[in-house]
Amino acid sequence: MSIKSIRIKNVMAFGCKNNDNIHNAFELNFNDGINVIIGENGTGKTSLLKMIYAAIEAPSQINDTKTLSYNLYDYFSNKLKVNNFSNIHMPSNSFVGFEVSNGNEVFKANFSNDNIHSFYTKNNWNTSAIFIPTTEMLSHSKGFLALNQKFNMPFDQTQIDIIVNASLPEARQVPKYMNNILDKISKVIDGSIIQENDEFYVLKNNGQKIPFSLEAEGLRKLGLLWKLIRNGLLVENCVLIWDEPEANLNPELFPLVTEILLELQQNGIQIFIATHSYNFAKYLEIRRTSKEQVQFHNLYHADEIGIDNDSAYFMGDLKQNHIMIADNKLLDEVYNL
Repeated sequence: MSIKSIRIKNVMAFGCKNNDNIHNAFELNFNDGINVIIGENGTGKTSLLKMIYAAIEAPSQINDTKTLSYNLYDYFSNKLKVNNFSNIHMPSNSFVGFEVSNGNEVFKANFSNDNIHSFYTKNNWNTSAIFIPTTEMLSHSKGFLALNQKFNMPFDQTQIDIIVNASLPEARQVPKYMNNILDKISKVIDGSIIQENDEFYVLKNNGQKIPFSLEAEGLRKLGLLWKLIRNGLLVENCVLIWDEPEANLNPELFPLVTEILLELQQNGIQIFIATHSYNFAKYLEIRRTSKEQVQFHNLYHADEIGIDNDSAYFMGDLKQNHIMIADNKLLDEVYNL
């Protein structure tokens, strides 16, 4: 079951300036394949990804209404950093919340200044999610989870979750197509990923064991993906959410990551990525087998409503596409030399 839509009001960057009605909130519809989120800094790309992740990963059944309210508030606060609303400009008693739908059911999380009240109609989505944050975390894994449990360190929950997911035992076997992806990644990183005493290593094909922190960061990113696949976490009906997969990655590897994402999508995994790279996004456009496989969503500042959006299957059809605008400006400078 894929995620079909999201509606947001007064959370992080998504604040409606002249109306306090949920029906005038930010709304965005998704496709079942790869959803590419682009836009300027400060338009809420990462926040949007975290809301989708939080909605999928929130507990499905809590019987106690009071426990439900406070547990969900804590859950979303940790992921979205809206602990006391001090970073949100809004009138008193204004609606704060978001809704995520899979087409049949709607997950709802509502907060207000005077009363914390969260509710949902989510029963059994039969969906799991993996969130890969921009920050590379496996280099800091040794003792991290124990320290966080004892001292509640100020890390985003997605950064904690990715260490937990990478630390899980490996699956006995993975689907045949996953073995093909693992082989492609292993060829690039020249080995595989192992974990010993809470610490991750790249085990090179020549037997050398390299601490994860000493490996090139772009290769660490691919190594993390290898480990998540080997742990059996990326399966059919899973949602992969990846914030800036191109960060610290040599552009020569863009085609490989594009090929992997398209293959994952073809095998039933819905994907959400946020990117600032025109080249990376363009690879997804030109290498897809059908236009419906990849859809682009552009977030931009609008005077009356805060953050607005438009969607298209071709990047050239988007309004105010700032990554394309920046690329065109560079070409202009090159041609003017």
